Amino acid sequence: MEGIIAIVMVFSIPIIAIITVHLQKQSQYKQSIIKDELELERLKQENFLLETEKLRVELNHRMAEPSDYKKIQS
Repeated sequence: MEGIIAIVMVFSIPIIAIITVHLQKQSQYKQSIIKDELELERLKQENFLLETEKLRVELNHRMAEPSDYKKIQS
C-alpha cells in the first residue's frame, strides 16, 4: 500500500508541473490576444475619427462652393 502511495506521489509532481506550465502559457496567450484586440479597437476608433473628420471637411467644402461641385458632376 505504501509503495502505491509513493509511486502516485512521484508521478503526480511532474504531472502537476506540466499542468501548471500549460496553464501559465495559456494565460500568456490570452493576455497577448487581449492586448492585440485592444490595439485593433484603438486603430478602429482612430480610423473612425479620421473618416468622420474627412467627411466633415468634404461636406463643408461642398457647402461652401455648391456651384463648382455641380459643374464637376456634369
